[in-house]
Amino acid sequence: MKTLKEKYINLFTDFGFKKLFGTEFNKPILIDFLNELLSSEAGVITDLTFLSTEQLGRNQFDRRAIFDIHCKNEDGEYFIVELQKAKQNYFKDRSVYYSTFPIQQQAEKGEWNFKLKAVYTIGILDFVFDEDKTDKDFFHHQVKMVDIKTQKIFYDKLTYIYLEMPKFKKSEDELESHFEKWLFVLKNLHKLTDRPAKLQEKIFSQLFEQAEIAQFDEKEYEAYEESLKEYRDLKNSLDTAFDDGKFEEKIETALRGLEKKYSIEMIADMTGLPIEEIEKLNQQHL
Repeated sequence: MKTLKEKYINLFTDFGFKKLFGTEFNKPILIDFLNELLSSEAGVITDLTFLSTEQLGRNQFDRRAIFDIHCKNEDGEYFIVELQKAKQNYFKDRSVYYSTFPIQQQAEKGEWNFKLKAVYTIGILDFVFDEDKTDKDFFHHQVKMVDIKTQKIFYDKLTYIYLEMPKFKKSEDELESHFEKWLFVLKNLHKLTDRPAKLQEKIFSQLFEQAEIAQFDEKEYEAYEESLKEYRDLKNSLDTAFDDGKFEEKIETALRGLEKKYSIEMIADMTGLPIEEIEKLNQQHL
């Protein structure tokens, strides 16, 4: 087994994110993060139930969605936690679309009064929204349905939270709150050579222990190495493809993805191209 130069995993890899936030053993890590992120918004979460990450439409013609993490708390409220590694056309549209699945799942057969449980869609972004590039400080978006005239919340059971991580610049010495410590970990974990002195809380003890690459068995190591390679490839090839939204660049990116055997769904997510277009390219590529 080879040795990577980093001591801790990169949380922006699929393997790293799901290992630390998407397993039963590490459920306390996810709970602590959500409680900090949502503050008193959803009350204090004490337990979560992981749900299927693959969501199917109500009929064969509906598109499907695959979430990074899908769970609900003890009050039956739903949480979708998504890691977005590179810019994606229509990302906000995708977030809204994803939120419709747990809404539809609450439908009851027969007589039903339409009462819904809250749905929270959370996006941890390794990029900055184009429309927010000039604002260097504001990175924590919390979006609800608001009455434009009164500026009061019109409906409070549908919430979208986005963290533009490149904007978070604080160093360890500047961290003031538990939430800021979380942001520091999300952004910098793979760059650290040891556990920072300011992150001594019990929850971070579990996180750093689980994130240490040297503790992985061979199967885990190989899975992480492949996930890390995929992440780096995507960052190198995709971030530039969305600067101008050029169709030709998207096609070239999709072709590179097909060559690397990425799934059609993943390529569609990352390029914004219709699945039908990618399937057509795939047939030509064979």
